[in-house]
Amino acid sequence: MVDLNTAMAAAAAEQKRRSSDGNQERKKRRTGKDMGIEAFDPVTYVAKERADTASMWLVLTFSLTVSLLMRYVLMPNTDPSKSDILYLLPLAAIVLIPQVHRIVMPERFMEHYTRGTWFKSGFLHMFTFLALSFMLVNPPLGDIVAPQLSGEWTIATDDGEELVFANDNGKDGEITWTVAQDASLTGEIWLLFGLADNVNSDGATVTVGLANNDVNNAELASNSTFWEDHIDRINDGRTLDNSSGTPNLIPHGESDQPFAVLLSDSGLSVGVHTISVFITENGDPWENTRNYTWTLRIVEELPEADES
Repeated sequence: MVDLNTAMAAAAAEQKRRSSDGNQERKKRRTGKDMGIEAFDPVTYVAKERADTASMWLVLTFSLTVSLLMRYVLMPNTDPSKSDILYLLPLAAIVLIPQVHRIVMPERFMEHYTRGTWFKSGFLHMFTFLALSFMLVNPPLGDIVAPQLSGEWTIATDDGEELVFANDNGKDGEITWTVAQDASLTGEIWLLFGLADNVNSDGATVTVGLANNDVNNAELASNSTFWEDHIDRINDGRTLDNSSGTPNLIPHGESDQPFAVLLSDSGLSVGVHTISVFITENGDPWENTRNYTWTLRIVEELPEADES
């Protein structure tokens, strides 16, 4: 049994607890205005979106203008050895973005721009310029890289009947050819290789120099008709281990430019022969160059060990 006083005390406590919970609930459900959040203003929101959109298009136009000036004004008048300025100067133009906004944009847009706007505009300019610059300097709009070795390079000897290729593929920049004791590499000695390029693959000029055992020789010109005149012999050639077929010199077929250079028409003696290949091409807007240095090492085979 519960007396009247106890029941009234319990009811009062319960009412007080509910009142406390209600106050907490009302605190949780306060409006944005009570919590210090500004009320949503559709007019201000639309104006800010229009200002941000105008800023985006202004930065894109600015980046396109800077990229075109870099490619067609600055680049043709810059030495390739000092090409760093072609990227540093346009990227440094980020500091001009706020001033360009102040010159071009109306006052009703400028009041919506903050430091965050300049931060976003800077990144937009940087990535837009990098994308456009890569597009403008590469084919078909530009060509700033000389042709490169398309596959392997090799040395072949020609005795008038067949071509014999070295066993080495030359990927490490060196070919070793072993001859008999007191012998030399006989016959015509040919350097064969192919060049690959994205554009104008047949427009490169190649000059080859040969240094025999630290003695510099005259430059050697390439034979423009060797591949065409001897294509069957090249395809039927063999390597020293009697496996048939030429090394993979022009893996892209007609897209590669084959080269043949006569190193010697009377053979080469034992020793180290350094081959320097200098490639030039009339690119856009520069003259493109590339150098290769290869080594042909002719060695005598080791004498047989004396069984006694």
